[in-house]
Amino acid sequence: MIRRKIAKYLAGSKYIIELLENPTDLSEFKEPLTTRLIAGLILMGLSYVIGWPAVAALSVLAVWFREPMIAVIGCPTTYALSYVVFIVGAWLARAPHYLGILARYAIQIFLRKLLS
Repeated sequence: MIRRKIAKYLAGSKYIIELLENPTDLSEFKEPLTTRLIAGLILMGLSYVIGWPAVAALSVLAVWFREPMIAVIGCPTTYALSYVVFIVGAWLARAPHYLGILARYAIQIFLRKLLS
């Protein structure tokens, strides 16, 4: 009963009608990799390498040298730098575009099962 009400409500939505009339496919994921995409993925991976390991290394150095300011200043700075590197990499890799395609495809599959 609740499933029918949800399906009826969703079937009336303009976005859902458009999504079901113009199905999304994953053919864009089969295209060859561009240098921009590769560079973005490398930067995203690099952000993980410079993020937490660098924070851990700075924390160890702060304890080793008995100088807590190394960790107090260095850890947030390093983590912020890794965040910026990740955002630039995601922008280069066109992550919002690909996530939008993937989300539309997943919603489409879910709605077909719900409305059938």
